[in-house]
Amino acid sequence: MTDRPAQLAAERIVLQLRAAGHEAYFAGGCVRDILLGVPPKDFDVATSAHPDAVLALFPRTFAVGAHFGVVLVCDDVDGQEFVTEVATYRSDVAYLDGRHPTEVRFSSSAQEDVLRRDFTINGMMFDPVLHRQTCNLTSAVLDYVGGKNDLRDGIISAIGEPHRRFEEDKLRMLRAVRFAARFDFTIEAETERAIRQLASGIAQVSRERIRDELTRMLTEGHARRAFELLDRTGLLKEVLPEITKLRGVAQPPEYHPEGDVWIHTLLLLEKLPAGASPTLAWGALLHDVGKPATFSHKPPDRIRFNGHVEVGVRIAHEILRRLRFSNEDCAQILALVENHMRFGDIEKMKESTLKRFFRLPHFDEHLELHRIDSLSSHGDLSLWEFAKRRREELPDEVVRPPLLVTGRDLITAGYTPGPRFKEMLAMAEDAQLEGRIHSREEGLEMIRREFSG
Repeated sequence: MTDRPAQLAAERIVLQLRAAGHEAYFAGGCVRDILLGVPPKDFDVATSAHPDAVLALFPRTFAVGAHFGVVLVCDDVDGQEFVTEVATYRSDVAYLDGRHPTEVRFSSSAQEDVLRRDFTINGMMFDPVLHRQTCNLTSAVLDYVGGKNDLRDGIISAIGEPHRRFEEDKLRMLRAVRFAARFDFTIEAETERAIRQLASGIAQVSRERIRDELTRMLTEGHARRAFELLDRTGLLKEVLPEITKLRGVAQPPEYHPEGDVWIHTLLLLEKLPAGASPTLAWGALLHDVGKPATFSHKPPDRIRFNGHVEVGVRIAHEILRRLRFSNEDCAQILALVENHMRFGDIEKMKESTLKRFFRLPHFDEHLELHRIDSLSSHGDLSLWEFAKRRREELPDEVVRPPLLVTGRDLITAGYTPGPRFKEMLAMAEDAQLEGRIHSREEGLEMIRREFSG
């Protein structure tokens, strides 16, 4: 365990709470990561101190969830500010909305607090003071639920009775899948059985929380396994029914020797690295979502998906709207779906068309989607290599040069604004991008010739 500023900030909080007579430990995912040898992204502290005591003890706090026993404590370490979540031990009495307890009872018992958490690997506590004294990780862990054994054996197991854990917060079903995929663990049999039985209840979870959990699955480097588990547990048909329709949709073997659209999509997901852009990841998932609705096969003609891009854009838009993506993310994901087939014509594109293609926002994502799309089917990267080389050859000022002819130039030349303006300007820009004109005067002369009638 390394001394990082975030860790030091959390340790100081533990020490200050203990100096005031309270119990305090690291808790949750940071303990799991410490035992795995992975640097925790953040540190949470669990304490016997009630929220009002925490608020009084630290000068800079935010009572973001004091009703549920959660206070954020701010501290500076080496000139950096860190925010640590400090939560009072509690026992949750009952849940009626699939997320929030109807009543919270604060507790003085660390064991009671652990028993209401989600999974055994997230249910351990860690004594950083004892660890400093002994330099022994194992002796510094408080484990009331068998988390160390499950972490060693690679098992995701609900704490206590799985049905109860998932009834308390239905999102935990998705979290079980995500943790199993991220760590390449197995979901314990009773825990998986409970997910299968309760899968339809995921509809009770807000769409934003579902979106965020799916995005984490897609960008943590194990997207294929996550979606295979979603499918196996019955959660996929509840959160993304459109994706389940990809299974069994055959593709022309000369272009897709790998198999049906589901297998093809899984192969793309397999190639998404940890830290992949969320928009690229969703583009990979949805790029062929229009194929099931456009499948046609009339022997001896080959399998076709006429219009699958246009249909896919409509289906993808409905999915993104349902999951409440931002307008910016929605635009980029839809652009990836809409343009993924254009690489097939890239060697034959006019120079002006090619440069406009390269102007697409975040073109690097379009390029990467085509690369993993090709690798997940025929394996031919020649079009990707051509596109990559041409993009590298063309500096931005050549791809998007200042316009030689503008609308103001047309008005000055005596043209009246109207529907033909767009045609004139597009023609002039095409000619500029293709190197057929090199000045405003040449552009206006061309327009006079072409639009003289």
